[in-house]
Amino acid sequence: MQALRTPVTGCPWDLEQTFRSIVPYTIEEVYEVVDAIERSDMENLREELGDLLLQVVYHAQMAAEDGSFDFGDIVDGVTTKMIRRHPHVFGDEKARSAGMAKGMWERIKAEEKAERADRRAAMGLTPAANPAGLLDDVPAAMEPMLEAVKLQQKASKVGFDWNDPKAVIAKMREELDELEAEIDGGTADSREDELGDVLFTVANLARHFDMDPGSALRRTNGKFRKRFAAMEAAVAKRDQSLCDLDLDALEKLWVDAKSHD
Repeated sequence: MQALRTPVTGCPWDLEQTFRSIVPYTIEEVYEVVDAIERSDMENLREELGDLLLQVVYHAQMAAEDGSFDFGDIVDGVTTKMIRRHPHVFGDEKARSAGMAKGMWERIKAEEKAERADRRAAMGLTPAANPAGLLDDVPAAMEPMLEAVKLQQKASKVGFDWNDPKAVIAKMREELDELEAEIDGGTADSREDELGDVLFTVANLARHFDMDPGSALRRTNGKFRKRFAAMEAAVAKRDQSLCDLDLDALEKLWVDAKSHD
């Protein structure tokens, strides 16, 4: 990566890149890792993890160029963090014998958050008179459904939460009613607001079931792909196309494909 980023002799494309410009590639590589895991393709997983590692190296090289940090700092930072968060593994004999005490992980993370806030305040990035809020360490650039879950997890720590999934389902019905009311008389913005409320509630329900909403949706996407392919195969045997059929015929094909899951 140093060679690729070396002026004159390096790669013109790599030299043009910035932290912001390679964000889409970083995100894409994460999804390709997930895809390999979902398919249980270990050979492809090895390759995709290498591609993801390259993204880390890329960011580290650009940071090294402007003197912010380098790859060694990244490794040292995460190593220090893992040792600190596992005193029952890496601590002294007393800490190891005590085991993982309830709430220890959250307490250590809270200490780290406070230390980060102090460092940022010292650098003038976060005024000491304006401490960070409970939700401020949830990245706004996170995948939206995951961000919703993280925000809800944080809010639940102060009791702002339902204690029954059925209450969340009731809230979902309420949000669906509000969305339906916007279909005829609402604006595009108001419909988007109400749809967002529905999705936020769906994410909350997944959290109450201790499920990842993205994983649940990927499973359904996979089922849809399989069933739709079965529909295509069925009409191909009759030398037809799905475009030749009306909605009732398509629904019949769908029900048949679903019955073979």
